Amino acid sequence: MIPISTDTPIRRTPWVNYALIALNVLIFLATGGVENASRPNHPLNRWVELAVLDGTSPQLYQFFTYQFLHANWAHIGGNMLFLWVFGNAVNAKMGHGPYLFFYLAGGVFAATGYGFYRDASMVGASGAIAAVTTAYLALFPRSHITVLYWFFIIGTFELPSMLLIVFKMILWDNVMAPRMVADSNVAFGAHLAGYAFGFAAAAGMLALRCLPRDQFDIVALWRRRLQRHYARVAMADPNVRAQAQFGRVARPVTVDGVTIRPLPDPATDQVTDLRMQIAEALAQNNRDLAAELYEKLLETDPRQVLSRQHQLDIANQLYTMSRLPQAAAAYEKYLTAYPNSPEADAVKLLLGIIYARDLQQYEVAEGHLRASLERLTDERRREQARHWLDVATNALGRPTTEQDS
Repeated sequence: MIPISTDTPIRRTPWVNYALIALNVLIFLATGGVENASRPNHPLNRWVELAVLDGTSPQLYQFFTYQFLHANWAHIGGNMLFLWVFGNAVNAKMGHGPYLFFYLAGGVFAATGYGFYRDASMVGASGAIAAVTTAYLALFPRSHITVLYWFFIIGTFELPSMLLIVFKMILWDNVMAPRMVADSNVAFGAHLAGYAFGFAAAAGMLALRCLPRDQFDIVALWRRRLQRHYARVAMADPNVRAQAQFGRVARPVTVDGVTIRPLPDPATDQVTDLRMQIAEALAQNNRDLAAELYEKLLETDPRQVLSRQHQLDIANQLYTMSRLPQAAAAYEKYLTAYPNSPEADAVKLLLGIIYARDLQQYEVAEGHLRASLERLTDERRREQARHWLDVATNALGRPTTEQDS
C-alpha cells in the first residue's frame, strides 16, 4: 500500500516543500544517484564522498548534506512521494521558515539517533521525511489518507491517518517487518528516530502555541479526552452533579441518616458526545450529518449553543437544506449568544428575509430588517433590507420605508 494523497485542505502554497523536492531531484539527476556516483571515474565522486554522512568520523556539515543524496531511483522516488503527500500540509500549517528549520532538524535528529548504535554511513531524506510524517499526524490526527494498492487489481481506498502512520508505517514497516528479513541497507533506526522527533516536536509546538491551534490537533484531542474523563469522575459524585444542576440551592437528601443519592443523569455525557460528533462532522465537511446531530443535541438539551463558527455553519446548512424554521431558530441562537460577532449584521438581514419571504412572520422580520438597516454599510445589502422591509410592512398594513423616511 502506497499513500498518494490526503484529505487535508492546503490553505497556503507550500513553496518550501516544493523547493525541497526540486532540490533533491536536481541533485539526484546531477549525480545519477550515490550508487552511480560512487564509481571512481564519476566526475562528482569526490563531492559525493564528502557529502555522505560518514558514520565513523562524521563532519558537522554532513548531517545536512546527506539528506539530499539518494542511492537510486527507487530510493528518491519513494522519498519524494512521501514528502509530497505529507509535507505540503505540514508546510502550509507551519509556514515557510519554521518548516524548513523543522525539516532539516528532523534529518539531523534521525542521523544522530541512528548513530548512537551504528557507525554505518548514511544518505537519504528518509529521516527528515519520517519527522514530517509524524508531524502531519500530530497536526491532523483526524485526517484520512488515500492509498494505492495492487493485488491482481489496482485500486485506491482511504484509511485514517492514525491507523496508516502508526500501525502500518511505523510499527509494521520499521519494527516488525525488519525482524522477518535478512540484513538490510535501510536505516530503520533513523526512520524511528525521525518519527519520534517529528511527533514530539510538533506536539510540543502545539502545546506551547508556537503553531496555529485548532480543535482537531493532537493536543486538543488529548485535552478533551482528559476533560471528559475528569468530568465523568466528578459527576460520579451525586452531590457534585446536584450542585452542577441546581447551584447553591442543591442539598443532599437524607432519610434516617442515610443520604439518598440521585441516579446519574446520562444527558451530560450525551450532550458532550453529540457536541464532539458535530465538530468532527464539520471538520470532515459532512454538513448534512452535522445538521442531523445538531437536532439530536437540541432534543437532548434545547439550551445548547455551539461555538460561534460551528453555530453559524449549522444554521447555514439548515438553510441550504431548506429546513427554514430550524435554520431560523439556529440563527436566533447565534445572535443571542454572539451579538457582537462580525457576521451578526449579515445574519440579521438573512433572518429578516427568511421570516418575511418564507415563514410569513412579518413582525419578527420587521424587527430584524430595521436592526440590520441601522448597521449595514454595503449598499447592495441595504437595498435587500429595504425591499424585504417593504414586503413586511405592506403585509402588516404599515407605511413603506420611503414613507417612514
